[in-house]
Amino acid sequence: MALTFPDIDPIALSIGPFDIRWYALAYLAGFILGWKYAAYLCTRFFQPDATEIKDQTRRLPFKQDIDDFLTWIIIGVILGGRFGYVLFYQLDYYLDDPLLILKIWQGGMSFHGGLVGAGIVTVLFARKRLIRLLPLADVLACAAPIGLFFGRLANFINGELYGRVTGSPIGMVFPAGGDLPRHPSQLYESLLEGAVLFVVLFVCARKGFLQSCPGFMVGMFLLLYGLFRAGIEFFREPDVQIGYIWGYFTMGQFLCVPMMVLGALMIKYAIDNRKA
Repeated sequence: MALTFPDIDPIALSIGPFDIRWYALAYLAGFILGWKYAAYLCTRFFQPDATEIKDQTRRLPFKQDIDDFLTWIIIGVILGGRFGYVLFYQLDYYLDDPLLILKIWQGGMSFHGGLVGAGIVTVLFARKRLIRLLPLADVLACAAPIGLFFGRLANFINGELYGRVTGSPIGMVFPAGGDLPRHPSQLYESLLEGAVLFVVLFVCARKGFLQSCPGFMVGMFLLLYGLFRAGIEFFREPDVQIGYIWGYFTMGQFLCVPMMVLGALMIKYAIDNRKA
């Protein structure tokens, strides 16, 4: 017995010759809602400091900064995600025909690459606007699970990145996954990496960590995402072009190890330097 995969057309709507896919709408929803939430956090927890602005010293991020940063983060996530996928998952394939890298509608995106891209543009933007890096990164970390939530739902609708074969009653037969039921691992990721991680970071922000422990929210995001992703990888079918890297461990799990280590170190740093 297996659950029935919902027959949802990956194309949400068509306008003339143009098709708008759920995957694109998921990215759009993630960016817009994440932008609004990040702006709310800045308004709620960071008050303008006239002295900081006058002296042109490093200051806290304000709502206007988040508005201006939206374009930066979109570019960083998309370029980082694409080149990360090329580098980590199909380098030989794209080296044979580098022009295929530009066809982002064909092939995949890497979360870890998108994270690196987001980190790079965040550092550049903070330096350009004389903003304190860690408070800005903390705000972005709080908003990131929103995009992860919608992105994994879009993966489910597309019937991609499905799980390993299972005899569990929640197994599901995916159109591209053969005749055997598989874990709906996209939904596991949407729940843990999206909803649960969002709630944890929201509670931490309400408890004052966003204001008193610069870097704490980033550390929590890196540590918990790494733990959730590494655990779910045991239920997720590895990428066909790579398979298992070592034993039953996948590329996604290996990429999560430095994330978790860095996250734990950042949490320790933030707590050790907590403001009174």
